[in-house]
Amino acid sequence: MHPNPIFHKTDAQHSLAFARERSFGTLAMNADPVPLFAHIPFLLNDTASYADLHLVRSNPIVRALSTAKQNARLAVTAPDSYISPDWYEVKDQVPTWNYVAVHFIGVLELQPQEHLHALLDRQSSHFESQLLPKAPWTSDKMSERVMEKMMRAIVPVRFHIEDMQSTWKLGQNKPDVVRKSAAKHVAEHNLGSDTSALAEWMETPPSSK
Repeated sequence: MHPNPIFHKTDAQHSLAFARERSFGTLAMNADPVPLFAHIPFLLNDTASYADLHLVRSNPIVRALSTAKQNARLAVTAPDSYISPDWYEVKDQVPTWNYVAVHFIGVLELQPQEHLHALLDRQSSHFESQLLPKAPWTSDKMSERVMEKMMRAIVPVRFHIEDMQSTWKLGQNKPDVVRKSAAKHVAEHNLGSDTSALAEWMETPPSSK
């Protein structure tokens, strides 16, 4: 997370709303000789006290979880963009990268395998609802044999959330006119991910704590 405290003043509810809408992140866990990572969709519960997700059974994280719960971090990121010094339209600026990142810190725990089907149905319902008016895909469209075979290869996991940290690096350390100038150029270029959303937040940063 960026060390400048000005990028950490966004209200927690904005960070939770962003993470809930994104519902995709990078799961990280300490290991020897290097940390383990998994890129996963997840679902936050109503109070954001835990996130439900699933992992492929052969994932090394699952093997670690088979012996004990594990401390972990879930990083949710995007939008982001390169910021050219020229876009500020003032002198003596340097290149940077603006972004939004929300990190959850907590404990991973395997869940009973019989919870898996319901979890998959909740996940698909969450994402399919964003595709309306398309008729939602549901797991009952699969044959029972194929569905059971697929579920044998994955396991349900719960991530118990103990803390949340967020960085909204939107140029809040610049004068408003300078930040808004950069936002205009971000919207006109595509040097990152979801730059239109980033430009909107740079134009009007979410409320501070």
